[in-house]
Amino acid sequence: MSSIPHVDVGLYQNDFDQFVKTLGEGYEGNGFVALTNHGIPKEQILQALDTTARLFELPEAVKKQYHIPGGGGARGYTPFGTEIAKDAKHVDLKEFWHVGREVEGSAAHPQLTSNIWPAELPDFKTHMVELFNALDALGSRVLEAIAVYLKQPRDYFQNKTNHGNSILRPLHYPPIVEEGTPSVRAAAHEDINVITLLVGSREPGLEVLSKSGTWIPVTILEGAIICNVGDMLQRLTNGVLPSTTHRVVNPPAPHNKKSRYSIPFFLHFNPDVVIDALDSCVSEENPKKEPAITADDYLMERLREIGLIK
Repeated sequence: MSSIPHVDVGLYQNDFDQFVKTLGEGYEGNGFVALTNHGIPKEQILQALDTTARLFELPEAVKKQYHIPGGGGARGYTPFGTEIAKDAKHVDLKEFWHVGREVEGSAAHPQLTSNIWPAELPDFKTHMVELFNALDALGSRVLEAIAVYLKQPRDYFQNKTNHGNSILRPLHYPPIVEEGTPSVRAAAHEDINVITLLVGSREPGLEVLSKSGTWIPVTILEGAIICNVGDMLQRLTNGVLPSTTHRVVNPPAPHNKKSRYSIPFFLHFNPDVVIDALDSCVSEENPKKEPAITADDYLMERLREIGLIK
């Protein structure tokens, strides 16, 4: 591939069968697609990115007030140099803030905790909740098509993600200050969750590993939203839909002296969902690879691997 396939979300309403085909084939072949005509206004995305920049411009001491030691980064601030990719030797060059589903202490889903909001930036809550809800709705449309592609009912994922521990992650990669650093902005990794929707950066650096072993810089139409398969969906589909390795490299000058901002949305299963290979994805040629596991147990296992939970 020279870049990732583009999928027109307008097909969801106008030609759902074609939407299923282009999306499913894009994921089966690449694990990544770029969603165009997705309906989230450009102004809303730019506003969220600008708010993200203002958040990370706050003094370090202020940001650290919103860090919860031992909380696994579930909500609030995670300081620079905390996260490390699975099997990597050096920490990533990034800081981030986690926003989850807005809940009021739901006893039915105790794993979902309350959000943390910075008092210094009152607009942050408004902009992030709006973007969370927009990406959650877009992700649900994508999952409808994936369900049909996998020979499941169209609403297969609806009651499996409606209370999911999904995360919006405003993310900051600061300017590269150490020449020749062995760390990169985000080392090669796969995402843990079901699917990821990425509200893109204005700066280069994102690369996807092709099946031939070549790193491909992601180039997309302006305004498109990148959407990729995560490890939970790969496990559910027994590898039919691959969770593709990707990274954010340190860019060349002059981009290395600029901050990079992006906002991924990690769509998760409800914590009690059992991830087990679909019968439609198991065959003699593709025998079942992994045992069943709950979404919450799998998440905790992976968070320990990347250093967010000790």
